[in-house]
Amino acid sequence: MAADKKAPIVIKKITVVAGGAHGGAWKVAFADFMTAMMCFFLVMWLLNTSSAAQKENIADYFSTPSVIEYNFSNYGVELTLEKLFLDLINEPLETLRTFLDPIDKTPNVMGMGMKKVVLAFLADQLGDVAEDVEVSGDAVTFEIPDTYLFEKGKAVPAGQFVPIMEKLKGVITGLEDSDLIVTSIVYNESVEGQEAALAKKVAGARADLLSRKIEASLENESADLIARFASKRDDRGPGANRAIGGLIRFEIKQKKVLSDGRKPRPLADDVFGSKDADKSVYENFVKSVSGKKRKPQSKGR
Repeated sequence: MAADKKAPIVIKKITVVAGGAHGGAWKVAFADFMTAMMCFFLVMWLLNTSSAAQKENIADYFSTPSVIEYNFSNYGVELTLEKLFLDLINEPLETLRTFLDPIDKTPNVMGMGMKKVVLAFLADQLGDVAEDVEVSGDAVTFEIPDTYLFEKGKAVPAGQFVPIMEKLKGVITGLEDSDLIVTSIVYNESVEGQEAALAKKVAGARADLLSRKIEASLENESADLIARFASKRDDRGPGANRAIGGLIRFEIKQKKVLSDGRKPRPLADDVFGSKDADKSVYENFVKSVSGKKRKPQSKGR
């Protein structure tokens, strides 16, 4: 009877564990290795660069401060944060692209976003010579007395002509999609014989000289130069500085349509609203936003 009993059937399951993935840690190591190799070949390429000009350009790229560093050091923390906030709202992709790029040595004044930044920039560049500075949403206007640029009653450059034109170059060279209107005005009383015709002739010669100097420094074809000149009576009153025989007025006006077809963004007055001296820039921003009334929303049924 025992022989009639069937032997038990034993089923043995063998689980084979694949060892290829290892949790994906090899991918991280491989990525680090490829990054290191890319850096190595980049360094070898830089060392093998034979042109002195290329080496100078590469060194200048890595030594030039970024946009954010330049703004912090020149215009202060609060102005920089306000402009950064404004740019992130209006042009987020462009702002992120330029965030780490080296600062343009010839910035576009009309592209600075805020009136306060433009005023700080002009004060840094022309603070000791510019007068009657005005900044609106689409225009920047300032005047330079002729004593800084020309001899009184003549179209002969004065001793400060070259250094002041270099300062002016930092303001106008990077202009884009703008009209630069330069107006030369000469007072009749400053020329020999106090003749209006002679004063107008001197004003025209000055405008012609300035036009040649300025037009050669403009970098972008979308910036147009308009030169004007005029003579007038000196009606400034008895207390005016009679050493000044005229003035040069500069007006930078934003074009109504940009070269890419978009409408320009006007210079803003203030991003964060009214300021409270006892609060930080972030608290002022929260205060300005929370103080705005929201439109009631109707609930749909």
